[in-house]
Amino acid sequence: MAKAKKAKEKPVILVTNDDGVTAPGIRNLVEAVKDLGKVVVVAPDKPQSGMGHAITIGFPLRLQRVHLMDDVETWQCSGTPVDCVKLAVDKILHRKPDICLSGINHGANHSINVIYSGTMSAAIEASIESIPSIGFSLLNFSMEADFSGAQKYAKLIVEQMLSRKQDKHLCLNVNFPNVDASLIKGVKVCRQAYAKYVEDFDERKDPTGKNYYWLTGEFKNFDKGKDTDVWALEHNFVSVVPVQFDLTDYKLKKELETKLKF
Repeated sequence: MAKAKKAKEKPVILVTNDDGVTAPGIRNLVEAVKDLGKVVVVAPDKPQSGMGHAITIGFPLRLQRVHLMDDVETWQCSGTPVDCVKLAVDKILHRKPDICLSGINHGANHSINVIYSGTMSAAIEASIESIPSIGFSLLNFSMEADFSGAQKYAKLIVEQMLSRKQDKHLCLNVNFPNVDASLIKGVKVCRQAYAKYVEDFDERKDPTGKNYYWLTGEFKNFDKGKDTDVWALEHNFVSVVPVQFDLTDYKLKKELETKLKF
């Protein structure tokens, strides 16, 4: 008699973020995807926004099992979002997950924000380690933000990514507009807009009379294209931007190969 086919194992979904393990965004992401596979959460024990791709070198890292989400294995880490991905693979999963999800971030990670974002750096680290990954962000900084639209579209996107074999270095930067779920028009695959913060440092004095500085700035879009993430979000679309860790400018590389003489 032929052997019964072994039931297909559920995909392992690693979830992390940069807002910390107790942030509403990560809870909403887990809620969105918990039926799609075996979810394991490894996230910072405190907010790590703006950490970029930082890793912990000169200090010990600590991992602690916590019980914050029903029926979901959850760990908090004393390090950065990138540390969380590294430790999750090596010390918790003892294997590469089938996909790594980062977020849902409280605040935008469109355009140049991808460079500074701890959320996206965690996703990019997974991509470097040959784990398909997605970073999710909602254009709302509030801890009371409405994540219903983000949940709906996060689940749809992850379902599609898990339904077929993906390139092992796939990394998507997904941003959700800050509107009611009923007002989201759909999903657009975009390019990263040329936009940045025009920054200033507000100079203040502490109680001892010494100067200190507080970074301020205004986000400005210099890109008039209608195929960008900024345009899509302004028009109530979910933006999806494929990103990569290879920063080589291949066009300039070809030019320099012919122009530079040594």
